Amino acid sequence: MNEYIEKLDVNQYLPGVIAWGTNILLAIMILIFGLWLAGKAYKAVVKIGKKYQKLDDTLFRFLGSMARYTILAFVGIAILNRFGVQTASIVALLGATGLAIGLALQGAMSNLAAGVMLLIFRPYKVDDFIESAGRFGKVTEIDMFTTILQTFDNQQIIIPNSQIWGAQIINHSHYPVRGVDMTYGVSYDTDIDKARKVIDKVLAEHPHILKDPAPWVEVSTLNNSSVDFAIRPFCKGEHYFNVLYSVPELIKKAFDEAGIEIPFPHRKVIVVNEND
Repeated sequence: MNEYIEKLDVNQYLPGVIAWGTNILLAIMILIFGLWLAGKAYKAVVKIGKKYQKLDDTLFRFLGSMARYTILAFVGIAILNRFGVQTASIVALLGATGLAIGLALQGAMSNLAAGVMLLIFRPYKVDDFIESAGRFGKVTEIDMFTTILQTFDNQQIIIPNSQIWGAQIINHSHYPVRGVDMTYGVSYDTDIDKARKVIDKVLAEHPHILKDPAPWVEVSTLNNSSVDFAIRPFCKGEHYFNVLYSVPELIKKAFDEAGIEIPFPHRKVIVVNEND
């Protein structure tokens, strides 16, 4: 009698044990397949990024991570379904949580969106000299939330991407050859042709100024006390600042040697003797 009862109890719970065992086995299989698929998806997205060298790898690593975690989220839901858990409420809860987090992190999300746009359109890249958001420097790093600049005096500036994407961006390194705009004035007594020859000689002897395209030197303005020359020599992008800051001294010395006066503000005072 006891043996019959024990056999009955075993037969009673056996289907449930088999069902749970089956669900556990299937859950393990789903988990293994999901992990494999998530890894494949990440690698596939990153591989696509390597084919398009014009786009930054950081963007595709981010998209690959998003694809991987999305697949893992569905894998988790599928595993919970195997054990009879109602996932509709969990999905709704996750959606509400995501919305709350998104509202709390609006600034971070705007930086993320701007980072994606910067990595897609690439208005600048690492090692470019840019000016944006009131800052100027060499780009050392671009990530999904910030852009890091290095200034000439070796300061590190971290700028949120939303401030850059929403502002004017000046990329000083985009073109390999750049023109350097400068203005120099001479007095009205100066021989214009002589002054132009002196400037041309300084530009021709500069080691970083290109012969082609040729420097541009023309009279631009007749001011109150000076005749102004607009000068635009061309150089390679990496020599821009060398030319910008070295040419003024060279022209000043050349003007001095040639006896050409560089005008400066004068004030004429007339004294009237009221007793006369």
